[in-house]
Amino acid sequence: MTIAVLLKQVPDTTARITVSGGRVDEAAVGKWSMSPYDEYALEYALQLKESGGGDLVAITCGPARASKILTDAAAVGADSLVHIVSDDSGIDSSNIQSLLASAVRRTGAEVVLCGKQAADTNAGSTGPGVASILDFTCVGMVSEVSVEGDGFVAMRTSPSGNEKVSVSKPCLFAFDKATTEMRRPNVRGIMMAKKKAVETWTPEDLGVTIDSPRVSLESHSAPAEKPPGQKFEGAESVPTVVSKLRDEANVI
Repeated sequence: MTIAVLLKQVPDTTARITVSGGRVDEAAVGKWSMSPYDEYALEYALQLKESGGGDLVAITCGPARASKILTDAAAVGADSLVHIVSDDSGIDSSNIQSLLASAVRRTGAEVVLCGKQAADTNAGSTGPGVASILDFTCVGMVSEVSVEGDGFVAMRTSPSGNEKVSVSKPCLFAFDKATTEMRRPNVRGIMMAKKKAVETWTPEDLGVTIDSPRVSLESHSAPAEKPPGQKFEGAESVPTVVSKLRDEANVI
């Protein structure tokens, strides 16, 4: 059994983001990391590999710097690494889904895991989009997944609480925050990952034609700065504070 996990490199949650000329200045981002929800997907992909056997292939789509997260995946146990090289920042999600689906098909994977959404766009379209192209069963908002017989059981949230969903191959699981954090690599894993080759594929290699974007981005803008705080002292300030909490903050 071949298992694929889809990973995306995003600005680290602690990185300072600057906007220049109406666009996020990616060159100024000091640290890039694996999208947090993808980390949960990677951990459970490793667990499926360990419980059911087979190979785990980690796939990412992005510029040259994105190969770093593939090396990180190899350090914790990914067997094969695939980098779909795309330096076009204007490529939209539908094109990315086509590239990822074609890569999954090429690897022969019948089980795919990914995060429910990326930390930079929060779009949440990759998992359902890839599953739709491949005609895979898609289970979203997953917090756990395990092998059961010839199929899988996923725990996911629903409006009425948690529910268990049984599915068979081929299938795709899109992870919410899971019950188990991603394991950390040991020294041996880190050293071996540095030697592991990364396969680089282009859209041409995958037979995918990049269509014109269906969505155009007008501009990015930084959030408005918060106004400075106010300080009140003494009992005579109580009516003023109560008035502001009631009329301005709407908390009472």
